[in-house]
Amino acid sequence: MLNSSWLETFVQLCDRGHFTRTAEVLGMTQPGVSQHLRKLEEQVGHRLITKHGKGFSLTPAGEAVLAVGQARWQEEKSLQQTIAHDAADVGDVSIGCSGSFAMLLYPRLLSMMQAAPGLTVRLEATPRERIIAGVLDRHFDLGVVGHKPDHPRLDAIRLGVEELCLLLPAGEDIRDVCLKDLDRRGFVAHPDGFAYADELFSLNFPDDFIGSDRLHVRAFVNQISQIPAPVAHGIGYTLLPRSGVDAYPDRDKVQIVPLPQSRSHDLWLIFSRGRQMPARIPPVSDTIRMVAEGLCASPDR
Repeated sequence: MLNSSWLETFVQLCDRGHFTRTAEVLGMTQPGVSQHLRKLEEQVGHRLITKHGKGFSLTPAGEAVLAVGQARWQEEKSLQQTIAHDAADVGDVSIGCSGSFAMLLYPRLLSMMQAAPGLTVRLEATPRERIIAGVLDRHFDLGVVGHKPDHPRLDAIRLGVEELCLLLPAGEDIRDVCLKDLDRRGFVAHPDGFAYADELFSLNFPDDFIGSDRLHVRAFVNQISQIPAPVAHGIGYTLLPRSGVDAYPDRDKVQIVPLPQSRSHDLWLIFSRGRQMPARIPPVSDTIRMVAEGLCASPDR
């Protein structure tokens, strides 16, 4: 690494073209400026200037070192401006969450970015383990997970609960739905669907349900936005968190089946413990909180 003090002296010398004026600007003596130049030349192993009477010109090595010094000065200036201008509408924010929650959250984030052209929000749908790891290594500023993590470097705020929903086509009679009827229709499965079935069906059909591996699978979809599509077309049933249902574009073509025993997952907002958040983070956190509260308040339809 080039010595920053010597490099600064060299940049000032090139800018002013005079040893005495450079010394005055930097509060140094002229011999001190010459000493910084000599030490910088020793560090890079090349002469940086060629003297011509009272003036000088840059050598090719001097031109290269000057370019580095000017770039470093500009980077430091930008850094100082960024630190001084910690605004709510400028900068990057990164978020990790489930695919279903991302579908519901993203339109709200787009509205924020439309209103704040200097704001960049990066939203990544990923499994819980990767969300936690991402917040720990600062890949994510914020994460939304379904269980409170027990980690000494993380803080968590409870956002509320998200209902696990059984979906059937809209307009059909959903009174007295039983496992036999569901199995006749067939399960529209997806990567998390079998775990959801074990949770929800073991509560509501304890005498008949013998495990998700025994369900009649009619279709399998691994694209979160398309999981309700077969059901909307009258094919089978599926299980999804409330966010995946509410974010589906053809929401009116599916209905949530009320069951005797409901099942919900907690939602937690996680972030690095002790971190002083930039001003742009709280408004995004508030938006996440409002989306989560909307899930809690959504009526069964």
